[in-house]
Amino acid sequence: MKQIETTLVAAGIRQIAGVDEAGRGPCAGPLVIAAVILRDPFSPKLTRVADSKSLSEKVREELFDVIVEEALSYSIVEISVTEIDEFGLHKSNLEGMRRAIHSLEIKPEYVLTDGYAIEGLAIPNLAVWKGDQVAVSISAASILAKVYRDRELIRLDKLYPGYGLAKHKGYITAGHSQALAKLGVSEIHRKSFANIRAIINK
Repeated sequence: MKQIETTLVAAGIRQIAGVDEAGRGPCAGPLVIAAVILRDPFSPKLTRVADSKSLSEKVREELFDVIVEEALSYSIVEISVTEIDEFGLHKSNLEGMRRAIHSLEIKPEYVLTDGYAIEGLAIPNLAVWKGDQVAVSISAASILAKVYRDRELIRLDKLYPGYGLAKHKGYITAGHSQALAKLGVSEIHRKSFANIRAIINK
């Protein structure tokens, strides 16, 4: 799990930022990107840190606070539905990664990202295939992004009742599709997504 960080630390690199996102697939709600520089990626307090998708909601919530405490610096940014619709999901994701990195209070010496290289980033960086499963810094970022976004969708559920956002977190489910057919498209739905566009164009 920590082989990449081990290699970087052995080379004298200490300020390692992990970056990951939550919310690429949902058709509602923001895209959230987190960046984190861990004080010590080998800390025993971080032994439970793993890909956020492999953890229960309860464990993610517990680890969120642990990661914040173990972080030298962290940042969490939202990319709005409007921006996703205007620039596209992939471009918005890369821009979010850049924003998250530049929002860190400490400038990283090296950046590890989950799967996608960040174009135009002056800091040395590496796109790691399935990075949230093989690098603890990326896994930590994935947990921060996932917990933050889930909390935001629970908040949005109260503002936009009837869609079931607190349950499915904006993903396309049978219940969500039924709600869309009944209630129509809201301002927090991604108009550039095929299923939402189809409803608008009916």
